[in-house]
Amino acid sequence: WYSSERSADDLASPEAIGRYAAERALSRLKARKVATAEVPVLFESTLAAGLLGALVQATSGGALYRRASFLVDSLGQPVLASHVDVEEDPAIPRGKGSSAFDDEGVRTRARSVVQGGVLQGYFLSSYSARKLSMKTTGHAGGSHNLVMKSRATAPGDSLAVMLKRLHRGLFVTELMGQGVNYVTGDYSRGASGYWVENGEIAFPVEEVTIAGHLPQMFKDIVAIGADVYTTGTKTVGSVLLQRLKVAGN
Repeated sequence: WYSSERSADDLASPEAIGRYAAERALSRLKARKVATAEVPVLFESTLAAGLLGALVQATSGGALYRRASFLVDSLGQPVLASHVDVEEDPAIPRGKGSSAFDDEGVRTRARSVVQGGVLQGYFLSSYSARKLSMKTTGHAGGSHNLVMKSRATAPGDSLAVMLKRLHRGLFVTELMGQGVNYVTGDYSRGASGYWVENGEIAFPVEEVTIAGHLPQMFKDIVAIGADVYTTGTKTVGSVLLQRLKVAGN
């Protein structure tokens, strides 16, 4: 495990990191596969930023002007579940993505990227904006402090509550491989984690594959937990999807 912050004062203690790393390792003992099925899947908050990253990649100017994205011409269209918002704020103190200017010197600004599931803006540099006959959004070099949240999330929606909502399915804590096709939206990743029965962790799971189609996965977001975690420039809680294909035995 690790801790990464802009200020050393915000880093987790070495003792806490070591303890958590040991707990994660020990909890994986006697892991096994599960039968192939379509079940609800809960992404741990440490991994959920990958879903947000897929949205950013698919709505970035370079992919859009080359028409190498499954979200071409998606501006003003529903791209996420109707209860989900994505906000961007480049002025958060000590934020990993905080910056007054992008890599081209264009001023950054706070904005709503997704509102009620509807895409409000792309991620454009000056070059990609010209190719699309649009204006730069100040994103040469990447996004700035994105937060994905659900309008239905309550402060008490901890991981334990999210597991109860999952009820029976796969809780994913580790992903392997790069099986994401941003042109078609096809998603397939090796995964490990825990099988959940009746809202409780039953046993560890390894050597399975989860697969789906990102446009549908985005709209199948059932809930986002209050257990938020920041990975790079993206902050999100655990994310529960209605259904994914889990390939095991």
